[in-house]
Amino acid sequence: MSPSISLPIHPQRRSDTPMAAYQINPDRSTKPTRIKKICCIGAGYVGGPTSAVIASKNPNIQVTVVDYNIERIEAWKTDDLPIYEPGLLDVVQAARDGDSTKRTPNLFFSTDVDRCIAEAELILLSVNTPTKSLGRGAGHASELSYLESAVRKIGEVAETNKIIVEKSTVPCRAADTLRDVLAATAKPGLHFEILSNPEFLAEGTAIPNLLNPDRILIGSLKTPRGLEAAQALAAVYGAWVDPDRIITINLYSSELAKLAANALLAQRISSVNALSAMCESVGADIDEVSYAIGLDKRIGSRMLKASVGFGGSCFRKDILSLAYIAESLHLFEVADYWRSIVDINEYQKDRFTRRIVRCLYNSLSGKTLAVFGFAYKKNTGDTRETAAITVIDNVLTEGANVRIYDPLVKESQIRQELNSTTVRLNCAEKQLTVCESAYEACTGADAIIILTEWDEFSNRDEPMRRDSGHGRKTDERAERKLDWTRVAELMRRPMFVFDGRNIVDAAALEELGFRIECIGKA
Repeated sequence: MSPSISLPIHPQRRSDTPMAAYQINPDRSTKPTRIKKICCIGAGYVGGPTSAVIASKNPNIQVTVVDYNIERIEAWKTDDLPIYEPGLLDVVQAARDGDSTKRTPNLFFSTDVDRCIAEAELILLSVNTPTKSLGRGAGHASELSYLESAVRKIGEVAETNKIIVEKSTVPCRAADTLRDVLAATAKPGLHFEILSNPEFLAEGTAIPNLLNPDRILIGSLKTPRGLEAAQALAAVYGAWVDPDRIITINLYSSELAKLAANALLAQRISSVNALSAMCESVGADIDEVSYAIGLDKRIGSRMLKASVGFGGSCFRKDILSLAYIAESLHLFEVADYWRSIVDINEYQKDRFTRRIVRCLYNSLSGKTLAVFGFAYKKNTGDTRETAAITVIDNVLTEGANVRIYDPLVKESQIRQELNSTTVRLNCAEKQLTVCESAYEACTGADAIIILTEWDEFSNRDEPMRRDSGHGRKTDERAERKLDWTRVAELMRRPMFVFDGRNIVDAAALEELGFRIECIGKA
């Protein structure tokens, strides 16, 4: 099969039958290979934090993060890191800068991809695997061109055997594609063992997730070399993770587990959002309904928070990939089921927009809307698939003037996201403003739309969680509570607040004269 095909589907072989999950046994008579040099290809949201934690916990292992993006690599060498993640700078500094009395630096960032690959014994693949935009499977299948390019480079420059680890989210049996590419490009006699080690990080809490993971999943072939490679990787994580949490399973089960986990998490969000529509119609409160059902131990309380819709780089992409896999296997009903989760998410964003239009007397023409938050969730600057894009696009189409404020996302990033369709391009200059403060955004505004649950927007009494480890001034700004009394003085009457994250105390704001519209509440 051609290695460029996005969805590698192979007939089931007898040797590939699933094996039972097992824990790595640290007392095995055969000691695992001790890794001394790791190369991570990709300096983004996964590669950077993962490599930093591995290096900080393994001072005797040299970890190098490589990327062709010079600007990004240079940023990793400073205290103004290219991504925001609470606590990340502390971890990076400990490994990158070292301490003359305790440890020497063992975390490096480089654009010398060839040299770093050639020197490494273990290579982490942390490149982007977006949804295809062209050709067969466009809009659904995973685009593996970046992954293929990285593996081709490994094959071309490798002089010794390597352990190659899939950290990127990939479709099922992508490992077979990687083997095909390596077989065609590598020098004769070299051996490459492919492992699957999916990440289960949540942006905004990536460092706690890495330091105290629920589980470390390692997929390998059930061959002597495959198990030996899995044990070598497990030893790296064993520097700080309890052996009981390091689980090795079938290579292809591990690939599928990442897609399945994100699909099931998104399913919970779409389920509670579907219930929120019913709550608004019958007079129920979605927070009360979620609390009640979350007490059921079979269900649990996590991921039952209603909102304007889920975003981020994973959920939508992974669900569509899973649906495409099912469709490729002629499981059309299964594919339709998974796609319905995405459909509900799009419905929720559209329903929220229609509510805004209805409350503002069925016309947004000439009205000014202040948008609080553009990132897809708090404590991150990530805007990929953020619900804000759809909502803002919809209200711009209705003729509204939009003022956006986000404590972390830069204006250039906001405009780049919004300038992706003709409607936004035509409206951006005259109808769109990116503001430096929430007060600037709401001055003279008819309504406020809360699209990110930043702590500063809430008027509740919960204590602020102070994040450390990042040197940006935006942290200080994000920790200041909004003065809603001052906001009331700045806005036009009647004043509406459309809370797409259910973070405000509606009763308290109503006392100030606001009209509050929350998700899942009549």
